[in-house]
Amino acid sequence: MRGIELLKIMKDLNKPFFTIADLEKITRLSRNSLYVTLKRWVANGVLERIAPGIYTAMMSNLSVEKIAAQLYIPNYISFESALARQGILNLIPHSLTLATTRKTKRYTLKMQDVEFRQISPVLFFGFEMKSGINIAVPEKAFLDQVYFFSRGRASLDLDELNLKSLSSRILKEYGKRFPVYVQRRVAEILKR
Repeated sequence: MRGIELLKIMKDLNKPFFTIADLEKITRLSRNSLYVTLKRWVANGVLERIAPGIYTAMMSNLSVEKIAAQLYIPNYISFESALARQGILNLIPHSLTLATTRKTKRYTLKMQDVEFRQISPVLFFGFEMKSGINIAVPEKAFLDQVYFFSRGRASLDLDELNLKSLSSRILKEYGKRFPVYVQRRVAEILKR
């Protein structure tokens, strides 16, 4: 199969990325032959390797957020990433952080670190779809961050937070679903 034929098939399938298994089915090449062919296609600018075993058509201009949203489902952008995006955290996080009900997993996509953090299915709520990506509402992103901070699995620089725009009603409503230690920690932070 020639690269141009592959690009046409990829365009027709309208997927944001393709795994080795996907490309094996499309090209009907054996795994060993496919690896050799993939190296050639990447070198010739037909495909872009966005992570180990994950490829997209060169110049597809897909954002890391769009790729991540489809890579490890279910998920929603939360924690530092959502807080920074919504102007609550004054720092720009170096990695994209998402909540998932699946096992915690890390990727490097297009040279950016992406972390899917496992959260209990009971706490998998409080997000909205924006441009095809699920993003936590500000209050939920804050609660998720405090939850992981309270468990020693994330940092929280209180001096870099601007909590004035958070709704106390939504924080209270959503907070009831979190463990008591998170509710207490949120109350302490809000008193500051």
